[in-house]
Parts: sequence; structure tokens; C-alpha cells
Amino acid sequence: MRKVQMLCLAAFAFLFANTAVAQDSAATNYDQGFRLGFGINGGIPTDNDYDWSLGGDVRLQYDLSKRTSLTLTTGFTNLFMGKDELGNNVKDLGFIPAKAGFKAFVWEDQFYVLGEIGAGFAVTNGYDQTTFLWAPGIGYANKYIDLSVRYEDYHDFRTNQVALRVAYGFDL
Repeated sequence: MRKVQMLCLAAFAFLFANTAVAQDSAATNYDQGFRLGFGINGGIPTDNDYDWSLGGDVRLQYDLSKRTSLTLTTGFTNLFMGKDELGNNVKDLGFIPAKAGFKAFVWEDQFYVLGEIGAGFAVTNGYDQTTFLWAPGIGYANKYIDLSVRYEDYHDFRTNQVALRVAYGFDL
């Protein structure tokens, strides 16, 4: 698990460093700027501890070029009750994610890959943990709509999920 996290972090750093150097010439032909998006997320945990998840988020995006962006995402996600390996009920887990990411459009300036890393702060039902989280994803975005699917791993919560995000975004 640690090796996968380090590999994702190294890939993220490589993409960011590679893009940052290349932007000097590309940025002169593109108006850089901010976008703001509001999303609804629904997911299916890939383990048996929780049954499903639902959440909302706010994403601030800074366009480095027409094809690359930096993101900051926060919101609230709730993992709904399930059963542990012994059949005991597991309380819902609600948390606030705080993630930084890199988005690269790879096809027709609308289809993208996104990598995010950050922390999840548990805030419900007596949970008080903070976990490292990472989330690779793919998506489609146009001027106002952003649809994406991501895998999201919550290391210290001992769970992960595959989630769908539907969002409305606009330029600031």
C-alpha cells in the first residue's frame, strides 16, 4: 500500500514539474484564470464495512494552460452504515476532505485525468481520526458541466470507494 501511495505521489510530482517548466511559452497564448465548481458525489465503497456514500464538494481550479490546471477541493462525504467482517453494525463516518490536485486534459480539451492528494478529517459519530487520502480519476468537462469517476482511498479509515461526481462550474 505504501509503495502505491509513493508511486502516485511521484507521478503527481513529475507531471506537475514537467508542466510547470513547459508553461512559460504556452501561457502567453492563453488567459489563465480561476474556475469554481459545486459538485454532488455518490459512491460505492469497495470493501464490506460501508454500504454507500454521498457527499458534496466545492472545487477551486486554476488553469495553468488550456490543458492543465491545479485544483483545491473540500466539502463533506458521508459513508453510510454497513457491517464489519464479524457482522457487527458499523456507524456512519462523515468527514471533510481537503485535497490538492493536478488536472490534465488529454483528448479534445474536454476529457481529462485528475490526481488529488490530501487529508480527510472525521467529524461525526465520535470518530476523531484524520487520514491521508489520494484519488486518481477520469472525467469530462465543458464550459459548465463536469462529470468524473474516481477511486478514492482513505488510509486510516481502512476503506476506499469508487465515486461519481456531477458538478456545475463557472469562470471567476
